[in-house]
Amino acid sequence: MVNRWSSATLVAFRLSFIYLSLYALATQILGSLILIPGVSFRGFGLLSPMRDITNWVGSHVFHIASPLVFAGNSRDSAFYWVQTFWLLILAIVAAAAWSWFDRSRPNYDTLNNWFRLIVRFALAAQMFEYGMTKLIPVQFPAPSLTTLVTPVGNISLQGLLWATIGSSRSYEIATGCAELLAGILLIIPHTAMLGALICLADMLQVFLLNISYDIGVKLISFHIILLTLMWLAPEIRRLADFFLFNRTPAPRKEIPLWSRRTAAAALVIQLLFGAYLLVIQADVNWVYWYAEGGGKTKSPLYGIWSVVELSIDGQSRPAALNDYDRQWRRVIFDTRETLVFQRIDDSFAHYGVTVDEYGKTIALTKGQSKKWKSDFVFERPDAGTLILDGTMDGHQIHMTLQKVEWDTLRLLNSGFRFVKPPDD
Repeated sequence: MVNRWSSATLVAFRLSFIYLSLYALATQILGSLILIPGVSFRGFGLLSPMRDITNWVGSHVFHIASPLVFAGNSRDSAFYWVQTFWLLILAIVAAAAWSWFDRSRPNYDTLNNWFRLIVRFALAAQMFEYGMTKLIPVQFPAPSLTTLVTPVGNISLQGLLWATIGSSRSYEIATGCAELLAGILLIIPHTAMLGALICLADMLQVFLLNISYDIGVKLISFHIILLTLMWLAPEIRRLADFFLFNRTPAPRKEIPLWSRRTAAAALVIQLLFGAYLLVIQADVNWVYWYAEGGGKTKSPLYGIWSVVELSIDGQSRPAALNDYDRQWRRVIFDTRETLVFQRIDDSFAHYGVTVDEYGKTIALTKGQSKKWKSDFVFERPDAGTLILDGTMDGHQIHMTLQKVEWDTLRLLNSGFRFVKPPDD
């Protein structure tokens, strides 16, 4: 007996299949499936012809005069919204044509099974990517020294979320483990439904955080939810029986993709490919941890230093009376490449820095300027005192700095307590 789908189901499948396939091809959903060591590929959306079509639509349909920018961390910029728009329009037109020319087909059982297989691994790959960046905490690093001295009111919503989760290593790792668990369960065919349900719960939380804290991955997280819902759609009746109606779910009738002879080999291949995705994500994030993350080597003068004395051209006076660039209240040494001055209005001035701890010298650079430089020599009479002498913009600078003790920063000294005072 032929399994006949309803007309609505046929149309919904065609539209979902085309649109979600196009979106996956354009974005990191495909990129996370094609992992090659040393190669960075985040989908075809940033390459020709997809990029060219997006720019044309932005210019001729939405009349956006300036070039669409796709660089940077945000995946919610105008470029990505325009690209999502024309992908959806293309999918609607293609689904309509498909429905007309293939209107007599009773079902897409085989195509649906293959598509579900690919979606299952695409979701697993996303869970491995999201989860591993939290298990090896590179997505939400511990607050930088600059963040620690930034007034809360001056922090963006995204910065506040990053500082919040980065300050709780246990929470970050726990959420990463939940995402990795979803990915592992998705790889195994017999546990895939449980993995999809956990994936849906994980991504609903991610999407809620993205829209609540204005994180620039709202589009991608929403589409991962759509992919998960599409994968779960054939299981809705069985899930409703189990969770809502207290009935034993009927066994799912599915056309097998493999013969009995090849089923075992297919399972092994799936498990090996899943393990490969997991190992590559672990390696990428482990390397990043030591190159750019919390494992990166700190400055030899690492710390937050309060300005105790500042004299310019031999004149000592309150910071408020100095010119703007030298209204300094703190000097911050965090990474080996950056020095930051915090002014009395809590703004920051960033400089490139090279510290020679043996020659006791500090060389500063500014932005992209190849000519600007400033040189200092330093002394450390004791662990908590730093003296800088040098020249900047033709002025002689002398500074005496006192290191801020970590126990004065409450964020670094707040932790879990079974018994917490009522007013603390």
